[in-house]
Amino acid sequence: MTDLFSLPAATAGPQLHVARRTFERLRSVPELARRYADCGAPRSLDDLAALPPLDKDALNTALAHLEPRAERGAGATWLFQSGGSTGAPKVGHAPTGFYMTGVHAQWQPLDHDDVFVNAWGAGRMWGAHFLAAALADLSGCRILAVGSVTTDEYADWLTFFAAAGVTAIGGTPSVLRLWFAHARAAGLQLPALRKVLWLGEAWQPQLAADLAAVAPRARRWGMFGSTETWVVGTNTPDCPADTFHPLPEQLVHVGAEDLLDFTTLNPDMLNPVLRYRTGDAGTLLACPCGRPGPAMRVLGRRDSVVQVRGLGLHVDELIARAEREPGVNRAQVLITEQRGRAATVELLLLTGPDGPADVERLRRDLLSATFTLSTAFQHDPESFRVRPVDELISNDRTGKTAGLVVREGS
Repeated sequence: MTDLFSLPAATAGPQLHVARRTFERLRSVPELARRYADCGAPRSLDDLAALPPLDKDALNTALAHLEPRAERGAGATWLFQSGGSTGAPKVGHAPTGFYMTGVHAQWQPLDHDDVFVNAWGAGRMWGAHFLAAALADLSGCRILAVGSVTTDEYADWLTFFAAAGVTAIGGTPSVLRLWFAHARAAGLQLPALRKVLWLGEAWQPQLAADLAAVAPRARRWGMFGSTETWVVGTNTPDCPADTFHPLPEQLVHVGAEDLLDFTTLNPDMLNPVLRYRTGDAGTLLACPCGRPGPAMRVLGRRDSVVQVRGLGLHVDELIARAEREPGVNRAQVLITEQRGRAATVELLLLTGPDGPADVERLRRDLLSATFTLSTAFQHDPESFRVRPVDELISNDRTGKTAGLVVREGS
């Protein structure tokens, strides 16, 4: 099994004392004691792979019991532990600095001469804004913290960015697309922009077209992680957008069905991350950038199947099919429920400057080709709809745009 880990046994072994401490912490949680009752503390990678994976609910149970505190600094940061797009507020934990010292030691996209726009949403318990601020502080660059921007403010801000010589900007891809789409529509240029940092969602290929028009010198720099694991890996412009180099303090394991799980080797990590699954699938491979050691290629979510009238709908597959349609930049699935049952399924299409797609043809094609849709809506096919929209539904706190939104109808 050890060939499925991001670190060889000789490197990981001396650091497994951190995993053993995490194991003892988790085993001390009454609600989790039974799951670890027949397990021993991990002394090898094979031992680690034999432990049961940890999911979000179990981790939140552990955090509620353990209430971890840092030895130095504020000790706890309030954020959306359950996820920035759809989760309810829960307490997450990180020491002052958000573990970015270890990230900066391995990954330095910003330097002292940069003027960096931090466009991750600030406040409201969302941690990515402050994580990026910690990285900028370590880099010694100048930082402009922007936060939320209304539609009619983009042009003025973009004009200011150009005048201020902004060289770098960071945010979720959903937020970045708003910035660059507005700039492109207004004919504005950011000639000094060279770096685009992102975290929180997968990179969106459509960003490349807007960047080419607005900031042709800009190149992307990505981070992968979650509010449970914090930053797991990073990439550079020489890496594919879906491929990340794990940090030495993060042990990545490829498990059954290619599901990734993560174990912290950082003794200062407050969250008890031990074989924690984010729901992402992936593989370990050599990165085309040439950097030695295995990189982690993220294949996408494996938890995107939702029940629609008793049948499983693969949301990611539906979105991917729609986004291959000419004129469609992004797609989103909106399910409206009544008394716990899906009343309607809508496929929302964000269309580009090439014009709207043939919506009715796409609807007919999807309805006939997708087993779940054709069966679930056999008697009321009009309850599956496809419609273009000016904006997809996003989280006002974070700016993130989830692929699936579920609402309760009246």
